[in-house]
Amino acid sequence: MFVDPDFGSSMVRVTDETTNYINPGTYLTVEGSGKANEWSADGKKFYVTKRGGGTLVFGFDPVTMIISSLPQAEPGRGFHPPLRPGTFSNVDPDLIYGTPDPYSLTIVSYRFSTGVSTPVINTRTCGLQPTLGYGRSIVSDDDVSLSADDKRISISEGGSQFDKHMFVVVYDKTLGCRWYNTQTGQIGGQWGPRGKATIDTSYLIVHARLALNGKYVRIGGTAHVWYLWNLATLKVTSCPLDSDMDCAGYGAIGYNDYVNAPGTRNDMNVVKRPLSHLSRITPLVYPLPNTGWGQEEHFSWNNVDAKDSTPVCASEYSYDGDMTIDQPFAGEIICIETDGLASTVWRFAHHRAAFFTGYFHTQPLGTVSKDGRFFLFSSDWDAQLGIGPDGTPRSDVFIVKLE
Repeated sequence: MFVDPDFGSSMVRVTDETTNYINPGTYLTVEGSGKANEWSADGKKFYVTKRGGGTLVFGFDPVTMIISSLPQAEPGRGFHPPLRPGTFSNVDPDLIYGTPDPYSLTIVSYRFSTGVSTPVINTRTCGLQPTLGYGRSIVSDDDVSLSADDKRISISEGGSQFDKHMFVVVYDKTLGCRWYNTQTGQIGGQWGPRGKATIDTSYLIVHARLALNGKYVRIGGTAHVWYLWNLATLKVTSCPLDSDMDCAGYGAIGYNDYVNAPGTRNDMNVVKRPLSHLSRITPLVYPLPNTGWGQEEHFSWNNVDAKDSTPVCASEYSYDGDMTIDQPFAGEIICIETDGLASTVWRFAHHRAAFFTGYFHTQPLGTVSKDGRFFLFSSDWDAQLGIGPDGTPRSDVFIVKLE
């Protein structure tokens, strides 16, 4: 444990070169999207992802910030569950959801106390049209996401990798499956209307994420646009990145709203919009500071409440690897007020990540805990962590206390 010298926040280094005992000396990072729950519902467990795939889960004491091994793991080691990176349950701290492999197209839950994996849905049984075959060219993504009550779960699949998928599948534990083929425009399943989507656009999927209200799915497309599917209908709305709707930039989905930094006016222009009316934009940072350009915000809003009024958190970094700290917010971990009562930006730490182009894991990606008290992020710490035995720059995972 240590204190950030600039902002005084409590921090702890989670991993080092010995943590990945499966591939010693290699990097560790976080899930990457900021959308998956890497923290259990009670904040007492979290996972990191490792070079070579898979996750390591640790115990965490929110009072002391002490990190520990779970009972299932050897002392001093993280626990490696039989899942690809997934998402902790929103309601049950003993449960995590994910996929056991890319090829079975099956979502499972894993219970830590019993060590039992339970199939939730084999999406091959969902009646997808056309049906999917088998083989290494037909896989599921690891973008499993949940509604706030865990009653609905979504995933994208069907291609050889992310950005090649054409199906979004949503499974309701009571009603069954619903799916959308983004190549044919066909929507079907066991509930809701069937037919053609309201947009006549054929596209492939990068990632898809379910809103916490379980009513919408945000679908990242491979062109300069993303889409929003209203699950109870055939309505699919496009949000072009180069339009006056300010759809560009990284973002985070809540219950009924979406937050993003569209890259217009300056890098701190962060906006919020209702999922029911994507063009109705509300600025969150005002008046805009004189920060200019050059920094991207990577958002996480897993602490969001049902009113979408809790702060959204982010790490700011430069895509060209420029680590110059010459103005407020540069290279920082921040949280931004979203309740509309005021415009507050809380500043917690410098992440000290030196992003190396071509090495995704060296970005200071992060995810906030469900209670909004902690932010888990990756960093190569001013490029001081060196190069792993595989020739790849090392990164480790850190936690900063948001209080």
